[in-house]
Amino acid sequence: MERKTVDLWVGIFVAAGFIGLLVLALKVGNASTVKVSDGYTITADFDNIGGLRARAPVRSAGVVVGRVEYVGFSNETLRAKVIMRIDNRYEFPKDSSLSILTSGLLGDQFIGIDGGADTELLEDGDQVRLTQSAIVLEKVIGQFLYGKAVDGGSGN
Repeated sequence: MERKTVDLWVGIFVAAGFIGLLVLALKVGNASTVKVSDGYTITADFDNIGGLRARAPVRSAGVVVGRVEYVGFSNETLRAKVIMRIDNRYEFPKDSSLSILTSGLLGDQFIGIDGGADTELLEDGDQVRLTQSAIVLEKVIGQFLYGKAVDGGSGN
């Protein structure tokens, strides 16, 4: 009888561990949802989106205000095209700027909105013109190493 009780407790402990891992995976995987189904859609073009993916958060002042719906390539502009859905509760001026940022040193990327000063607000289907592309770590390291090589080669 004692063996069955130990087996039962081990089973409960293992099941609780799996549930905990599942919850953690959903949190890390951005599965926590922000209801933006009744929001408005905006688009923007970026030179480089880095590792930005669909369902990535759109944040302003650290608050999730929307989600990325689509990431693709535009043959007309030869730039990356990003479509975002912003919750109707949040309004931004037409001259707002978008930046692709990274949470943490090597974390997931998200879009940050910095509000402008225009009196007109973004509406469904508007395109944001002021964008800042993602910082690609490989490019930064390459520029640093190239700069060091140039400095070392000049005899300084």
